[in-house]
Amino acid sequence: MSVVVLFLQNIVLIYSWGLIIYIFMSWFPGARESGFGQFLASICEPYLNIFRQFIPPLGGLDLSPIIAIFALRLALGGLISILRMFGLV
Repeated sequence: MSVVVLFLQNIVLIYSWGLIIYIFMSWFPGARESGFGQFLASICEPYLNIFRQFIPPLGGLDLSPIIAIFALRLALGGLISILRMFGLV
């Protein structure tokens, strides 16, 4: 595999884990108010808000992070396909 593809996959993997950690931080009181929580919020909230506009919480359960991670993975697959189509990887 190309270095570019590996780099993109690693970036998406790290961001996906950041989203998962940020989501689980809501289970712990005060975790999102910590420095690390605020850092993750500044990175994750803008992306999650895109999906929260279209997917409202259902019975207190926010499904938008699942869709956001799925969309991120789908976009990565599409980008890799485009790069392969043009012979860049």
